[in-house]
Amino acid sequence: MKTDIENRANFDIIRYAQVWEDADLLLEALNIKEGDVVLSIASAGDNAFSLLAQNPAKVYAVDISEAQIACCELRKTMYRQLSHKEHLVFGGVVCGDMDRVAMFQKLDLPQEVKEYWEHNIELIQKGFMTQGKFERYFKLFREKVLPFIHTRQRIDELTAPKNEEERRTFYNNVWNNLRWKMMFRVFFSRFVMGRLGRDKEFFKFVEGSVADRILSRAKHALTELDTSQNPYLHYIIKGEYRTAFPYSLREENYVHIRNNLDKIVFRKQSIEQFTAEFDGKINAFNLSDIFEYMTQNSMDTLYETMLQKASADARFAYWNMLAPRKCSDSLCKKYGVETDEQQNKQYLLKDKAFFYSKFYLDKVK
Repeated sequence: MKTDIENRANFDIIRYAQVWEDADLLLEALNIKEGDVVLSIASAGDNAFSLLAQNPAKVYAVDISEAQIACCELRKTMYRQLSHKEHLVFGGVVCGDMDRVAMFQKLDLPQEVKEYWEHNIELIQKGFMTQGKFERYFKLFREKVLPFIHTRQRIDELTAPKNEEERRTFYNNVWNNLRWKMMFRVFFSRFVMGRLGRDKEFFKFVEGSVADRILSRAKHALTELDTSQNPYLHYIIKGEYRTAFPYSLREENYVHIRNNLDKIVFRKQSIEQFTAEFDGKINAFNLSDIFEYMTQNSMDTLYETMLQKASADARFAYWNMLAPRKCSDSLCKKYGVETDEQQNKQYLLKDKAFFYSKFYLDKVK
């Protein structure tokens, strides 16, 4: 039986070839311990692999999309067989000289995964980690919109090392011009983003201006956070990683992920189905922003199912992009779930992936 969002949106395509949620924030909040069993939304795999680097007992990464699972399984094989540099160049997220198709033929992939990519070999040729719908949306912004707003020199200056006062001065006096505000509001509007970036059905429960809220968060990221160390910003405006990398792509984390690959399992199924069928206890949950796609009542139903499988010290991490969703007061009281609103605000202030308006860490006590 399909979930509601499966009936409303198309999951046959690669929506995300990379994960656009801050893994550093996720790892700090969930505080994975050796022996933990973790349930994660798979998406493109980045954050599931980041969790793996913390040496848990098991990571179950689930997704309803065959395309997303294919991305994850390919990345798993890349970690196992490729060097760190080869991984980055093969994926297309750094420049380098490589025959990607020839390299693909050398990878020892599960048969179904190999067949999927053979049918989509053009994505391999282009560097598949740049070819999700969301990544192509950023490419359109980077190549068609941003040059109309700022020169290449100014764009490079945005990510140059600066202290907080210098970042604010640069943003207010140089970056935040009329064209930036106008073009940002158009390109990141509900209409454009729903058709070119995400899916219009992902905004079904969103009220108010999408662009204004993202613009406010972008201002925070460009002034309060170190732009020279923000990998998500670097990729959006440069189309590759150079000096700043997300957690799963940093060289110092590569061997830890590789050593734990046997502990990760990818499943093509809904989180509702996985949780209902799982026989055991789960210590940590990385839930991405899945609650945005459902009503509050549907969230409560799913959350209660997960709470029934949660350990006594379980931690739940999830984002809101635009639709407000959190564990209901009645459910929190029934299962002893606590959330520290002030701590959650502090987490959000650190969030380098600046699309989200809320971050929640819920703890079972």
